[in-house]
Amino acid sequence: MPKSATLPHASTGPNAVTTHDRPTNPPRAASNGPSDFAFLRALAGRFVVFEGPDGSGKSTQLKRLVKAVKSLNIPLCEVREPGGTPVGERIRKHIVLARAEEGLEMGVRCEMLLYMASRAELVEKTILPALQRGELVIADRFVASTLAYQGSAGGLSSADISAVARVATRNLQPDLVVVFDINEVAAAKRLSPLLDRMEAKGAEFHRKVRRGYLDQAKADPGRFLVVDASRSEDEVWRQLADGLRDFAERLSKQ
Repeated sequence: MPKSATLPHASTGPNAVTTHDRPTNPPRAASNGPSDFAFLRALAGRFVVFEGPDGSGKSTQLKRLVKAVKSLNIPLCEVREPGGTPVGERIRKHIVLARAEEGLEMGVRCEMLLYMASRAELVEKTILPALQRGELVIADRFVASTLAYQGSAGGLSSADISAVARVATRNLQPDLVVVFDINEVAAAKRLSPLLDRMEAKGAEFHRKVRRGYLDQAKADPGRFLVVDASRSEDEVWRQLADGLRDFAERLSKQ
C-alpha cells in the first residue's frame, strides 16, 4: 500500500512551454508479448495515476496498460475521475451539465470542491479497499488534475487545493503519476469533438494546464513520469513501458 498522487498558434514568449522543459529518457528496444511485461507484477498493491491535458492520448495508453495487466492476471482496479462510484457519477453528470447548459455555470472554487467530493467517495469506497486487497489501482486522473486545471490554469492556490485534497483523500498519494505531455496546438488537432470546449477556454488556459503538470513533475521527480505524448501511439507506449519498468525496478530495491 502506498505511503501516500480557436487555438491557432504555438506557444511563444517568455512563459511558453517547450520540449526542453520535459524530462527525457534514453530509448529502449520495443516490448512485444505479455512475457515482456512480467515486471508489472511488482506493481500489485500500488497506486498509479494517468494524467495529461485533453488530447494527450492518456486514455488510449491506459487501455493498453490495462490489457497488458489483465494478460498477466494481475489483480486490478481501474477507476476514473470524476466518477467511479454511484455518488461520484452523479457529481460527474452535474459537472458535465454545468459546462453545457446556460445558467448552470459554476465558479472554479465550486468546481474544485465537487471534484474533491467525488474523489473522497472514490478513495473511501474503491481505491483504499482495492489497495488493501493488494490490487494494482490505475486511475484516470487524480489530485494532479485539480492542481493543473483549477490551480495553475484556474487561479486557485496550490496550498488551498492541497489542503482540501488531504482531507478528501485521507492524504493518500499515488505511488506514480504518469503525465502525458503535449502542447495545446498538437492536442487541439486530435480533439475535434472537444475543440469547441478547448477554444472556449483559450490557448493560454491550456498552456497553463501543461505548465501546471510539468511544474508538479519538476517538484517531485521521484514520483512523476513524464512521457512525450506528441509521438506516435506505439512510441508513446514504448516510453510508458520503459518508465514503468524503471519504476518496478526501483520498487524491487526498496
